[in-house]
Amino acid sequence: MTIDFYYVLGSAPCRSVLLCAKSLGIELNLKETNLMAGEHLKPEFLKLNYQHTVPTLVDNGFALWESRAILSYLVEKYGKDDSLYPKDPQQRARVNQKLYFDMGTLYQRFAEYYYPALFAKAPLNPDNYKKMEEAVGFLNTGLEGQKYAAGDTLTIADLALVATISTYDGFKFDFSKYPNVAKWYETCKTTITGYEINQKGIDEFVDKFYGLLPK
Repeated sequence: MTIDFYYVLGSAPCRSVLLCAKSLGIELNLKETNLMAGEHLKPEFLKLNYQHTVPTLVDNGFALWESRAILSYLVEKYGKDDSLYPKDPQQRARVNQKLYFDMGTLYQRFAEYYYPALFAKAPLNPDNYKKMEEAVGFLNTGLEGQKYAAGDTLTIADLALVATISTYDGFKFDFSKYPNVAKWYETCKTTITGYEINQKGIDEFVDKFYGLLPK
């Protein structure tokens, strides 16, 4: 079995897949991809992924990208049980809802606030910061009365969300007004297998980019 994984360690979506593989005991053939050098634009990469994005997984010739799709694929193919991605329709729907929330709201709002400043030298927009706060508030409400994002057991929703929330944390977001998020975040740090992989990526991302923000 050969599973190639094209990734950037600092990327939250990439880190979520690394956490999933660790949780499942899967050995990935890691292929760190230098985006600044244009490695994702080479013809051989475009044959795998015409959107030229990371993460990209290639499982014995089967290429897949978009991290949340990769998470569900890995559990469905290699999971010893369905605990990380329940088969029950309602439980799975809750996991899916949180995955879409992460992609379309929580992570998206981080990107909308910070990425124009980091990659286009644009000024930081305070209205977009308020949208980040709103997104964390939504997550805080959703965590009321439960241990994990989609209920009382760890799922791939937590792996995606913690990769994003830890990125917020690396950029000094104040979680003091969001006690449910803060508690869940600490729980994830201590219960997710191989969490140190995520922390290493956070440290790399912060070291590389935080100092580039407008003062």
